[in-house]
Amino acid sequence: MKAMYLTREQYDKMTQELNYFKTVERKKAIADIATAREHGDLKENAEYAVAKEKQAFLEGKILRLEEALSRARILTDEMMALKTIRVGSRVKLYDTKWDEEVEYEIVPSAEFNPSDLDAVSVDSPVGKALVGKEVDDIVEIQVPAGTLHYKVIEIN
Repeated sequence: MKAMYLTREQYDKMTQELNYFKTVERKKAIADIATAREHGDLKENAEYAVAKEKQAFLEGKILRLEEALSRARILTDEMMALKTIRVGSRVKLYDTKWDEEVEYEIVPSAEFNPSDLDAVSVDSPVGKALVGKEVDDIVEIQVPAGTLHYKVIEIN
């Protein structure tokens, strides 16, 4: 399994969410099923079917969080202090083809939101190509639209 790099805050948030689902939401789902079961024939009981569906959805969330946390690696201060691009880095790049500067933040896959145009998932082709690079490195990245040509200008 591939490691998923998270900040301490992200890890703690996911752990709290998992704990809440297991201790609060799971008990509520079981109670809802028990209440619905009391309303008679289960084959024609829509409330029971909905309660079971909600429970299945909740169990899926729990499994996904457990799986993600099992792969989690917490970013240390030493990792953050490196002068290479890593998860959590904000990078300024010079696009040699289009003669313009672009900025991206390299984010963990679990945190990536496609609508955030300033963020790049560490598991994307761009993210994978940038990780480990240093200032002044030249990077060529194959993407579906062609080849990107970047020079690393700044890493924060």
